[in-house]
Amino acid sequence: MRKEIKREWDFELYFKPDCPFCLKVLNFFKENDIIKFPSYNTEDITSGYENQDKLIAVGGKIQVPCMVIDGKAMYESDDIIAYAKENFLEKAKENKAKRKEILKTE
Repeated sequence: MRKEIKREWDFELYFKPDCPFCLKVLNFFKENDIIKFPSYNTEDITSGYENQDKLIAVGGKIQVPCMVIDGKAMYESDDIIAYAKENFLEKAKENKAKRKEILKTE
């Protein structure tokens, strides 16, 4: 039976696939095992008006990348990455180590 490692954070990340700043954030998150792409917590705003409407509702504008955490919108790729380093990186490393241990026992 496979055990699942639950993520310890809850956020949404709004992006556009052709946005270099969005790709910077997505690549950082993927390289550091914070999210898998595609992920439950990523929202492509080019995939329909629903995601654009959600982004406007939370932040008041259509600007990406945008990470929504605790109901607050955070813009700017460097700010998002700095927040992730401070708040997500250590737990992501722990989760990755746990997954490796689980895979060894299967």
